[in-house]
Amino acid sequence: MIRRLIAAASLSLAAPVLAQTPPPAAPAPPAAAAPDYSAAASWLCRPGKADVCTSPLDVTSVAASGALTKTTIPMVKDAPVDCFYVYPTVSTDPGGNSDMVADPAEKGVALIQFAAFRSVCRTYAPLYRQVTLAALRAVLTGAPTNADRIMAYSDVASAWASYLARDNQGRGVILIGHSQGSGIIKALLAREIEGKPVAARVIAAYIPGNNVLVPTGADAGGDLKVMPLCRAATQTGCVVAYVSFRDGEIPPPDSRFGRSPTPGMAVGCTNPAALGGGRASLSALLPASSAIVDNSSAQPAWATGAKIDTRFVAVPGLLSAECRSLDGATFLSVRTDADPADPRTDRIAGDVVNAGQVRPEWGLHLIDVNETLGDLVTLAKTQSAAWLAKK
Repeated sequence: MIRRLIAAASLSLAAPVLAQTPPPAAPAPPAAAAPDYSAAASWLCRPGKADVCTSPLDVTSVAASGALTKTTIPMVKDAPVDCFYVYPTVSTDPGGNSDMVADPAEKGVALIQFAAFRSVCRTYAPLYRQVTLAALRAVLTGAPTNADRIMAYSDVASAWASYLARDNQGRGVILIGHSQGSGIIKALLAREIEGKPVAARVIAAYIPGNNVLVPTGADAGGDLKVMPLCRAATQTGCVVAYVSFRDGEIPPPDSRFGRSPTPGMAVGCTNPAALGGGRASLSALLPASSAIVDNSSAQPAWATGAKIDTRFVAVPGLLSAECRSLDGATFLSVRTDADPADPRTDRIAGDVVNAGQVRPEWGLHLIDVNETLGDLVTLAKTQSAAWLAKK
């Protein structure tokens, strides 16, 4: 199943169209009634139900020597804060918008991108009638589509309102997304959170895989008027946002990621492993399958002779990253610090491949979340503690 899990991270050649298309100025009511978010079936993850966020999560750490160590990601009891997740474009439903029945792709991406946050918070992940992969492919090819982006946003806004009314009770909450999910959270922050009392409950928002525009040289005042980019691990009420490319590669002119279409605006970049700037080693938690997704470059063996049977693989010391601004683009530059002489892999998969060719305009969009997942979980713990201390 893991081969298709992240068919989400915008993992199709179409996802960025939605990820980077700004939502309409004011959402209209959806064409159909909003889903019933008082029903457990309307949630991929929700406290009190057996779901993908309660599934076993094991990790094999592959050292530079090739030695393997297994650990398990725990579920914290009585978590004092919450996490609210909006998944990326993954639905394999045939229409323009998905239905409200969780399919393996939707469950799989929540498992791979979100379930690890259960070691910090109570986990909430609503199903929503997202724009499907089929609809996004139609957009790229110029074919007609009946996809309704307003419906997708309105569903998440309804789920958020239901969560606040039924579950939050003044608790701190971290919003987490990727690609289409990050775009929806960005709109939710701008329309339903900034300038409202509920903003005081937002510990942070993690929205990689989507361009968050800020005035050049500033941390706020663009897409989000008040919430700044996070620049310290103890800072709260801020945003972690980035788009990632391999070290040595720059988003090409036709890239939808890393380049601002608006003069005077730049794409915001925060490195979860070094919010203050500079290069730092990443604590990646990567899906362990040989090919992360069907249209991804294939993953070589993690180490010579190694057999991995866990959900995730960690590769301590292998990946590092820093935010860079080059040739008019701003992005998270991810470097593989490999040693050809040791038994561990020298390359991490994550490129989008179409017709046998790597698509450079996508960068490492497929693994935006997983390349920094361990760092994001650690940051969530630190920011939650800081928020609770202030409260």
